[in-house]
Amino acid sequence: MISKKNKNILKRQHYAVIGKNSAVQICRWNKKSLLNEGDCYKQKFYGIKSHRCCQMSPSAVWCQNKCLHCWRAIECTQGMKMPKNIDSPKEIIEGCIKGQKKLLSGFGGNKKINKKKFKEAQEPNQFAISLIGEPTLYPYIGELIETLREEGKTSFVVTNGLNPNLLKKLAKKKQLPTQLYISLNTPNKEMYERWHDSSEKNAWKKFNQSLKIMKDVRKKTRTVIRMTLVKGLNMDKSQVEDYAILLKKASPMFIEVKGFMSVGYARKRLGYSMMPNWKEVQDYAKKIAKATGLKILSRHEFSRVVLLGKSKKDMKIKKKEI
Repeated sequence: MISKKNKNILKRQHYAVIGKNSAVQICRWNKKSLLNEGDCYKQKFYGIKSHRCCQMSPSAVWCQNKCLHCWRAIECTQGMKMPKNIDSPKEIIEGCIKGQKKLLSGFGGNKKINKKKFKEAQEPNQFAISLIGEPTLYPYIGELIETLREEGKTSFVVTNGLNPNLLKKLAKKKQLPTQLYISLNTPNKEMYERWHDSSEKNAWKKFNQSLKIMKDVRKKTRTVIRMTLVKGLNMDKSQVEDYAILLKKASPMFIEVKGFMSVGYARKRLGYSMMPNWKEVQDYAKKIAKATGLKILSRHEFSRVVLLGKSKKDMKIKKKEI
């Protein structure tokens, strides 16, 4: 169960708490899309619709790490093991859709709203399982992904890579998400341990195991490495080769090189001065591209993210990949 204290924190941050263990929040790009003011980089890169995306977590306050750049209240983490009495995948999906509808209800009276999009938004067809917490700690994550697929919905799962056995299980049971992300924020073990402050034993070893598994499952699902760059910390020129070693180990279809945003609780740890500007993000992305032999496929300036990969023809999600 999410504690009363954490429920209050989440609600103050405009999350809807769903059942015993989940949360949903309306993404700024969902709102912008409904007002025809632009779409998120995921729509530009992969073709998912911003206004039909549900940003949620089945493990809202559980995580192994306390990452330096995390926007959530890491001090309120309720450990790395979820309780036994938790909600089923069906309950979570239904609850998140209901919660999202409620959060969106105030938009219905806005004269600037795109009514067609608003109607479509009532039934999201993309679940971004990456909001807060570590999704692979939810013991029925495979069944959650499977249920979404059965309902014709795409799923993006962003993991910290500390549950390699679970990734193997998902691959074996054909329960991998439409797109599997691993967050890569540091180039070496020493920085990794300082940055993530993990409660997981042998975290660096398990992280590297997950990178190898990502390479193994590339033929079974879409794979992405997300790098979050913090100015003055993890984007030095001298770190590029170490990053390249890790990236080649994972051999992802795509790499998202993204600038850190000082939002939420991250503002207490890393100030606005730690946010790289658009030119700095692009320059570092070029270095990563050169070191890995990849190309710059696309950019999204507002989000300060550059997409690397081999071919633009693979970017958009096809129906057979759902």
